[in-house]
Amino acid sequence: ADFVLVWETVPWERSGQQDSRENGGLQGTSATIHKTWRKTFLDKLHAAGIHMEKHTTRMEKKVVHYLLLSAPWSVLCYYAEELQLRVPLQVLPRQTSNWSDSVLQWLGIPNLMAQEVPNLPLDYYTCPFKANKLCWFLGSDEQDTFFSTTQRHQILYEILATTQYGCSREREVGVDRLLSEDVFTAAFPLHEASPRPPRPPRLSPQGPYEPRPQELAAGSLGQRQVLFQYWANWGKWCKYQPLGHVRKYFGEKVAFYFAWLGFYTGWLLPAAAVGTVVFIAGIFLVFNDVPSQEICQSEEQYWMCPLCKTCPYWQLSKICSTFMVGQLFDHGGTIFFSIFMSLWAVLFLEFWKRTNASLAHHWDCSDFEDIEERPRPQFTAMAPMTITNPITGAEEPYFPKRSRLHRILAGSMVIMMLIAVVVMFVVSIILYRAVVDILLSSSGYFWFAASASRIASFTGSVVNLIFIVILSKIYISLAHFLTKWEMHRTQSKYEDAFTFKVFIFQFVTFYSSPIYIGFFKGKFTGYPGNHLSFLGVRSEECSPGGCFVELAQELLVIMVGKQIINNVQEVAIPKLKCWWHKHKLLSKKAGEEGESVLVEQAPWVMDHQLLVFEGLFDEYLEMVLQFGFITIFVAACPLAPLFALLNNWVEIRLDAQKLICDYRRPVAERAQGIGIWFSILEAITHLAVISNAFLIAFTSDFLPRMYYEYVHDSSLRGYVNFTLAYAPRDFVLQSNTTCRYRAFRDQDGNLTLTYWQLLAIRLGFTIVFEHVVFFIGRVIAWLVPDIPESVEVKVKRERYLAKEALAENKVGCGSSSASSFKP
Repeated sequence: ADFVLVWETVPWERSGQQDSRENGGLQGTSATIHKTWRKTFLDKLHAAGIHMEKHTTRMEKKVVHYLLLSAPWSVLCYYAEELQLRVPLQVLPRQTSNWSDSVLQWLGIPNLMAQEVPNLPLDYYTCPFKANKLCWFLGSDEQDTFFSTTQRHQILYEILATTQYGCSREREVGVDRLLSEDVFTAAFPLHEASPRPPRPPRLSPQGPYEPRPQELAAGSLGQRQVLFQYWANWGKWCKYQPLGHVRKYFGEKVAFYFAWLGFYTGWLLPAAAVGTVVFIAGIFLVFNDVPSQEICQSEEQYWMCPLCKTCPYWQLSKICSTFMVGQLFDHGGTIFFSIFMSLWAVLFLEFWKRTNASLAHHWDCSDFEDIEERPRPQFTAMAPMTITNPITGAEEPYFPKRSRLHRILAGSMVIMMLIAVVVMFVVSIILYRAVVDILLSSSGYFWFAASASRIASFTGSVVNLIFIVILSKIYISLAHFLTKWEMHRTQSKYEDAFTFKVFIFQFVTFYSSPIYIGFFKGKFTGYPGNHLSFLGVRSEECSPGGCFVELAQELLVIMVGKQIINNVQEVAIPKLKCWWHKHKLLSKKAGEEGESVLVEQAPWVMDHQLLVFEGLFDEYLEMVLQFGFITIFVAACPLAPLFALLNNWVEIRLDAQKLICDYRRPVAERAQGIGIWFSILEAITHLAVISNAFLIAFTSDFLPRMYYEYVHDSSLRGYVNFTLAYAPRDFVLQSNTTCRYRAFRDQDGNLTLTYWQLLAIRLGFTIVFEHVVFFIGRVIAWLVPDIPESVEVKVKRERYLAKEALAENKVGCGSSSASSFKP
């Protein structure tokens, strides 16, 4: 069997009681309609030539029906040609797919990441299937194995998704609509059955994916067992992923995600190493930092102005430890690391383009989205009209572009409103921090008063994270609805539109608070006696240690906090859902005990107990947001790549385990790459260069220190006094106390010449930084070709072989009946 349909019914003796209780109620009517739709749908599948095999499981309150579907050879041939499935022409010699393996071999260093994986899939030159040229394809004499299991699943899903069961005007077409109407409870392809003889689950605690020692020794493992042992195994955390096996079992879309995730994790290694070295260098620099020593030894030299109306005056020496922590993240190495990470991001994307091109050719999907992709079954069912395709001349479903544009504009307005809600929420967090800061500072308790800014900032970060998680859930369901309503023709366009909507929202949600702290907080506060206020609350100032340390704290709370929450969810939620699902399905079975054991171990029953695979969107989103954190704000936290690397080592195995152990097998989908996510990564990379330039110029102390070294004293002695202004005369007369505050102003509160000179230096640095990094990035992009030369040669060779095999003057063979067969 290739596919399973599942539905549930109430036994007649119980349904009679239920109907009488509900006075012939609506449930009976609904059940009748569902039964009619189901019968029509299954009759049409039968008429299309699909083989069916029915099994039932009787329980105390319901009967579960399992219908196993498989397509005969003639149907497979017809739809393979219709879907332009690619089949093998000639075996290719296997080549190393990992550049690191080639480099280590060349250097003569043993590769600890390599592993011997059994049953390696063969590489082929391929071309689209033609039934009348069957004999020119490899393996055409073996009908059972000619089409791969994933290709069979694709064909079955195409038939299920386009079969009509009711009125076409009411869009009563396809298995997805029947699932949403609860006519069927599940529809899924079967996981590969274990090669070992079946045993009752109560006697064997192993899952069907876990190999036994004797099977490992003999090498007689099924595909799912190979993936569990060599991919989803925690012991393989440092090994290459068997991407060929992943692609063969799950299809190209899933394989591309894991290929990209593995590639990204590998590239995080140098970033994490350099970031850790920069952080350790910061620790050593702190102890020799002259301004830090001046602050710590100042005692009562600098009396600082109050940070709020009711706050007391304070001594600068009290912030010794906070200031030193700030210097861990704000020193000369930060500049080097910002440039390094900007170039790292550019190089990462350029080399991923090459890897993507190699994999797309290797996996036969180089031209998929441009030429081969068909309309979504849901679009076909719901499109209000048809139009003749000017290229193929065939009638195709059509939705007017003008109507779609109107819908997209309406959806955009809804998104803008929701983004406005997020901005309002961010403003409320800012006000919360300001209010908490004031309350703690005026509380009278020394510890609270001294730590007021840090407590307000930390609790604000935690509240922000909680609301981010809640708002995300609401928004994603709305984005699904809007994207369906927009009527996108192909699955790729549908997913790109959905992805773009959610990413824009998540970008604003996750990054708004760090952007505020990094670029706006403490920049528009005024000065003693003339403080600026917002909604009646005095504008927030940076903590005495500076905004850089606050930004690092915000990043770590949101980024690491979100990673921990996600990993706990990914471990716990699928396991709990699986347990609950199995509990509902296996509890209170009717019939003999021996009979129930036999039912329990049937592969379709075991697969039905697993969870529905809901796509890779959440996984991509998590990783792309992480990429943003480690590039856009890396100037503030050089340890971010290290935390990302540690998370990703866990993430790869977690995602692999979920797919192998907890989820039903997804229908294999083809893809040309990682889709719109690549464009989003490019946009983040450009934004990261600009962001890091502004962070260094306007938030970091790097440029004021350089200015002081050049103009005043190269040893930085007296720098602290240089950065502090005296309170204006009016303020001193009112309070009868002279105090200092951090600014470049004179005693009348006017900005000094030093401020304007520094502003010019900051703007100049921003422009130079951006231009240098972008120029180097362009040079790198020009030097690194998008498609490796070896791949271009293979593409030309494959086209030549396809032309030879499918030439019109070649004699057709053996399957003319299949090509003319139309279900």
